[in-house]
Amino acid sequence: MNLREELFQLAEEEYKKFHSGLCPNIDNIIGVRIPKLRELAKKIAKENPKEFLDTYKCEFYEEKMIYGLVIGYEKADLAERIAYLDKFVPMIDNWAICDCCCSTFKFTNKHKKEMWEYLQKYVTSQNEFEVRFAVIMMMDYYLTEEDMDNVFAVYDSIHLDKYYVKMGIAWGISMAFVKDEERTIKFLEQNHLDDFTFNKALQKIIESNRVSKEVKEEMQSRKRKSSKKTY
Repeated sequence: MNLREELFQLAEEEYKKFHSGLCPNIDNIIGVRIPKLRELAKKIAKENPKEFLDTYKCEFYEEKMIYGLVIGYEKADLAERIAYLDKFVPMIDNWAICDCCCSTFKFTNKHKKEMWEYLQKYVTSQNEFEVRFAVIMMMDYYLTEEDMDNVFAVYDSIHLDKYYVKMGIAWGISMAFVKDEERTIKFLEQNHLDDFTFNKALQKIIESNRVSKEVKEEMQSRKRKSSKKTY
């Protein structure tokens, strides 16, 4: 049985409807749950990752997801992974593939400097999900004492008017707040974020279970008054 046949056998119609609702404008979802996709990706990464990554033609959402996951799971040196990332990142067309795969690229922790340099070319892209890829990778691996200010500087430099870029930056700032409240407040007090992104960052901080009631009230008071933009 080939991969596509296996995916259709694992499909659940109700899950397809549910997940399609979370990924608007994506019409190629088969309906396979993420844990199953991770199992398949780990199997491929163990058995024949290079053949798969070199030759497989991804048409469906789940196939793109597996392609990214295999890059994270395979045993390879950094140069090989980057070559495959060059193929994969342009395939990303929704937040779920972006975010799930980014969280799997744990090899970044062993190559922080090289990966930071690699991400820079996506920071200045005009493609919504290429920029989100950089934003989420920085959130996942660079919100450290050493690198947090660099992440803030990158977030502050991005002005692509795309919803999933803005929401990714807002999420990253909220995660930074949980890790280093003082440093994040300093950034929130002086930045070039547009009002939508700034207010969404505050909203995500307010919604966090790891933030006190008093801090939430303070964050609420910091929201900018502006006309709301709809996407």
